[in-house]
Amino acid sequence: MNGTDFHTHLAPLLLSGFPSDPAVTRDREGAVEIDGLPVGPAELSSPEALEHHLDSAGLASAVVSVPPPCYRQHLDTLACHAWTRQINDGLLEMVRDKPRLLPLAYLPLEHPEIALEELQRSIPRSGFSGFTASAGGRSTHLDSPDLSDFWCTMEETGSPLFLHPGTSPDPRLGRHYLTNLLGNPFETTLASAQLIFGGVLRAHPGLRIVLAHGGGCLHAVLGRWQRGVDTSRPGLPHLDQTVAAEARRLFADSVVHDEHALESVLRTFGPEHVVLGSDWPYPMGVQDPVQALGDVNAAMKEAIVVRNPERLLSRMSS
Repeated sequence: MNGTDFHTHLAPLLLSGFPSDPAVTRDREGAVEIDGLPVGPAELSSPEALEHHLDSAGLASAVVSVPPPCYRQHLDTLACHAWTRQINDGLLEMVRDKPRLLPLAYLPLEHPEIALEELQRSIPRSGFSGFTASAGGRSTHLDSPDLSDFWCTMEETGSPLFLHPGTSPDPRLGRHYLTNLLGNPFETTLASAQLIFGGVLRAHPGLRIVLAHGGGCLHAVLGRWQRGVDTSRPGLPHLDQTVAAEARRLFADSVVHDEHALESVLRTFGPEHVVLGSDWPYPMGVQDPVQALGDVNAAMKEAIVVRNPERLLSRMSS
């Protein structure tokens, strides 16, 4: 077996430490919930089930992050500080004896000072393979000055940051499952715009940021964004290179559910900046992420499945 699934989720079962703390438990059918609210299927709290997924897909390892319901972006500063430590420590313990499962430490970008503190706490700790955070949702704008120290430290680590969309705050998306179907790709695209037009990628060329779900809608709007730059639309900065070249500083996973969309993602980010993903164990994911690559040629498939994840995961600096 060889290759890495870069987009999988686990949620540790946690007992509440105080009356106001949430408990991550199972309901009567085995599904995972936080204080009675659904988080995901039973497999979400089973590292053994994730290992079985890897065996079925013929893969060696999985990069693991907590799912968006565990972000809990509504928490105030004090509660967020405690929760972030609890969820990260829980995930690390959950996979401690599972060397094929490579955990990412969650960083709450809606509280920049806590995100920086947790980043610094996690860097020297054995076990983490990188970091994850919410794209959009309630996160602070990614080009905010409040995140300047965070981006400097993240760049210094040399480790990947997996940006997964948080829950869209747009109330219009409540019907037709649009919070996921439309809100998720929008939130990722919004985060991409902040990184590109806000100068974060130019100021920190060493950042290794991976976007979930093929980068959202980014591949579809690059031409429109370039037209805005070319015609000096209000609020847009001068760019020394094209928007498309800026986008190629980013990475994306392969979870797009359409061969034509995957072709567009590969053109947008470049075949050396796309990694395999399944979104396991959620229904919106794919059961066999390698098969989902379709007719991608052998060399490109080798890059997506093996080489690109290896480069991203090459080190966790101390």
